Order: sequence, then C-alpha cells, then structure tokens
Amino acid sequence: MEANFQLFLILLAVLAGTALLARRVDIAPAILLLLAGIGLAFVPGMPSPELPPELILLLVLPPLIYSAAVAMSWREFKFNLRPIVLLSVGCVIFTAFAVAAATHYLIGLPWNVGFLLGAIVAPPDVVAPLAVARKLAIPRRIMVVLEGEGLANDATALILYRFAVAAISTGMFSLPKAVGEFSAIVAGETLFGIAVGWLSLRARHWARDPQIEITLSLLTPYVAYWLPEHFGGSGVIATVACGFYMSWNGPLLISAATRLQGIFFWNLVIYLIEGLLFLLTGFQMRILYERSKAFPLDDILIATALVTAMIVIARFAWTFPAVYMPRMIEQVRRRDPAPPWQWAFVISFTGVRGAVSLAAALALPYALPDGSGFPYRDLILFVAFGVIFITLVGFGLGLAPVVRWLGVAEAGRSERFSELESEINARREALDAALKSLEHIRRKRELSDDIVQLLRARHEVRTNQLPGSIDPDTRLRSATGIDLTRELIGAERRFIHELLRDGKITDETRRHIERDLDLEEATLANREFRDDQP
Repeated sequence: MEANFQLFLILLAVLAGTALLARRVDIAPAILLLLAGIGLAFVPGMPSPELPPELILLLVLPPLIYSAAVAMSWREFKFNLRPIVLLSVGCVIFTAFAVAAATHYLIGLPWNVGFLLGAIVAPPDVVAPLAVARKLAIPRRIMVVLEGEGLANDATALILYRFAVAAISTGMFSLPKAVGEFSAIVAGETLFGIAVGWLSLRARHWARDPQIEITLSLLTPYVAYWLPEHFGGSGVIATVACGFYMSWNGPLLISAATRLQGIFFWNLVIYLIEGLLFLLTGFQMRILYERSKAFPLDDILIATALVTAMIVIARFAWTFPAVYMPRMIEQVRRRDPAPPWQWAFVISFTGVRGAVSLAAALALPYALPDGSGFPYRDLILFVAFGVIFITLVGFGLGLAPVVRWLGVAEAGRSERFSELESEINARREALDAALKSLEHIRRKRELSDDIVQLLRARHEVRTNQLPGSIDPDTRLRSATGIDLTRELIGAERRFIHELLRDGKITDETRRHIERDLDLEEATLANREFRDDQP
C-alpha cells in the first residue's frame, strides 16, 4: 500500500514537471507524458503497475466523456451531426473492416480476429490533437467536428469490440442481429442518459449547496455509464446524452457559486485523469517488453506497421468522400457549402489513438469458454500499444507543421475576430436588457433614487469596460488598463496583509476581502486580449 502511494506521488510530480516542460518546448503534454511513462517504466527499482482495463473503461472514461459533452455546444453538435456521425460511426466501422481485410490477406489473421483488432484501434483519441489545435487557432467548425467525433467514436468501437469478442468466443455472428442490437443500444442509452441528466439536475437544484451539487455532478457520469454497460451496452452514448442535457438545461438551474467552484473542480479532475492516464499508458511498455521475449519480434513489427498504415489510409480514404459526397445533393450544398480541401486534410491527419484502445486490448479474456487460449491475444496487445505510440508521437508532433503549411490557421484567426465582435455585442445587449429591467423593477417596487443611482453606477462601470472596437489601439489600451487593475489589486492585497500582521483585522476578515479581490482578478481574464487572440 505504501509503495503504491509513493508511486502515485512520483506520478503527480512527473505530471507537473512534464506539463511545465511541454509549455516550454510547445509540445502537446500527452506526447511527453507517454514518453515520460516509458522512461520511468525502465528505471531500476521502479514498480511496474499494470493498467487494469476496468480502471479506464469504468472509472476514467465516464468523467472524461461527460465533461467533454457538458463543455460542448449542443447546437453546434446538432448542426454538424452529419460529419460527426460519418466519422464516429462510419469511419470507425470502415477502419475496422479495412484492418480486418489487410491483416487477413497480408499476414493471415482470421477474419474475426482481424475485425477485433480493427475495432480496438479504430477510434481516434482527440486529447493531443485538440491541445495542439487550440493553440493554432484552427477554425471553430473543425474543432467541433473533432470534439463531436471524440465523444461518439468510443461508443461505436466498444460495441463492435463486444460483437467481435462474442463472435470469437462462440464462433457465431449474425449481421442482422448485430445491427438490431446496435440500434437498440443507441436508442435506449440516449433515453436513459437524458433521464439521468433530468434527475441529476433536479436533485442539484433541490440541494442548493455547492459541495453537495458538485458531489452529485461527480456521481452523474458513473450512473449514466455503469448501468447500460452492465446490461451489455457501451455506456458512452448514455453519458454523452446526459452531458448534453446538463449543458443545455443547466445554466438557469445551477447557482453561480456552484458553477464557479465546479469549473475549477472539474478542470483539475480532468487534468489529473488525462495526465495520469498517458503516464500509465507509457508504463505498460515494460510489461509488454517482458512479454514480447516469447513472441517473434518480426511478427510484432510487421503487424504494427501494417495496422498503422491501414488506419491512416482508411481515415483519409473515408474523410474526403464523407466531406464532399453529401454535397452532391443540391439541398445539402445550398445549406452547407463545401469547405476547402485543407479542412478535410486536417481532420484526416488527426487520427491519433489513445488509452481506450489499449484498455480494450488489455480487457481481452485470457481464455475461451472451452478453456483454450484466446487467439492472438498478445499480438493484439503489442500492436495496439505500437499504434498508440506511433500515431501519438508522429501525428501529435506533425499536426502543427501541417496546419501551418496548409494555411488553415488564417481562416481560424478571421473567425476569432468575428466571434470576439459578437461577444462584445452580446455583452452590450445584455447590459441594455438589464437596464430596461431596472426601469421596470423601479416602477414596480418604487425603489428609492439612491438605490437606483447605485445600480446605474454599476451598470455604467461595466458598460465602460467594454471596448468600442477590436482594433490594435483599442486592444493596447485595454491590455494596459487590465495590467494596471492587477497592480491596484496587488496593492490592496499587500495592504490587507499588513493589517493582518498588525492585528487590526482577523483572518476571517482577510479571507472575506481576499475572496472579493480574487473574483475581481479572475474576471479580468474574460476581458483580456491575450497574445494568442487575433
């Protein structure tokens, strides 16, 4: 127990240090964390924890999917539903069949084993690509499509995975039955996820306590995931549906205090989960290396190279027709004009595989029901890790140069100008609506002039904080004002600290004042023109 806790502290320290290094060298943290995990695995005396598949599929995956769904816009997801479904369902199935065909005809794997391997390596992981893409100002629609694909592709892959394992174990497979079960799982989990979201939101609204509400928010994804997963579903679709319901209906029912605390809590939870997950994935290299001694190295390398090539080719071969063929229909083309080919290339290039593929490989049974060993289990495990390593390092490091070479970021920067103007206009219109509401409240409640004047003063201060435009001069003046505001807040902090040391105020008083200063300083980030903005 003590050794496990020491290892946990070591991993936390490595996580923090690697994140700082990633910021310095401008590389996606997931890449360095995987490499750090591999390096740590071979340190003499270092424990080699085996990554339990249930840890990922039952404990780690639900909060990751749920938080991504809550953070995503349901309206944007619905508008981009066609490309998202084509990638998260169509591309995953196409890739699984492509891998099955290649491994069957080129290296002699049975069809069912090849399809199982294809289902394992088919779903891309979007953590590393999105970390790179956000820094490069990639157009918003590409980001939405990639995020939406990342939400749903695990569900498709895990359902295919279970069909393939069942076919290998029983020796039977019925395509009509599989299609029917797949449709039933999608419909049932969607309804169940919405029901869980409805119950969770009502319970949180009834609790009206930030600590209780955040605790309920942590339980919500597990309730949505575990029950469908226990009865043979994926759990992913229910969790996504639950997250979308909370995202769309939660803002008016969740209090400001809960929202502020919940944002910081969930950001930390997701940061730790993702970081530790990539570190532990790297740790598996030592275990795989020890097992590979009893397996022909040539077979491992050939199979890994073949499968990696096939998933890359399959993604490109599927993405371009999926983008442009639907627009051969005039109604689709009129409503949604075709994007530049560079956009389709960027989407095709983000086929990084992640820990879900490794967890699925690790979760394979060791034996069949008749007692014989599960066919090609070790080979599948080696290939899955090899594909993760090659795609994460190769595509993760290559994405930024490719985006710059294609010039996609230019469209993203123009888009961010428009979004920033829309945000400023929305803030101004919201303040105007509040001012009209004040007039209505004043007449209805017969407020005194002093109270109205105080509220008007607050309104004027917030209105004056909005920039009149986003030209360079305005941005410079805004940045200067924000920097000076931070200096003034710092002066207040130092003075309050002196009062505390002199015994003129209590610690409780200091904390109350400090909280107000913290909130004021935190709001500056929302009004700040950062260097990475247009």
